[in-house]
Amino acid sequence: MSDNERSEILAFRELTMLVRHLGDELATFRKRALTAESRVKAMEASGSTNNEGMAERVAQLEAENLDLRSRLDAARGRARHMLERVRFLRQQQEGGR
Repeated sequence: MSDNERSEILAFRELTMLVRHLGDELATFRKRALTAESRVKAMEASGSTNNEGMAERVAQLEAENLDLRSRLDAARGRARHMLERVRFLRQQQEGGR
């Protein structure tokens, strides 16, 4: 097994781990979003009129949403970088044949 093949295997394992981690993160974000939506629906159904508390909660959710979007963008960037590395390694391997 050549060093090039080993580095490609290591890169593929790293990519697999990152993709798995990214999938776990996305599943967590989805679960949180669904929970938040169900809370909002429950509040709407109960006719909650506490505007002051609602405005505070909305601001909190908007801040959380902004944080989650930022984290998703960072995760997308990491995944894109790993894909570029794998493509590069494949090109190197195909060029060496």
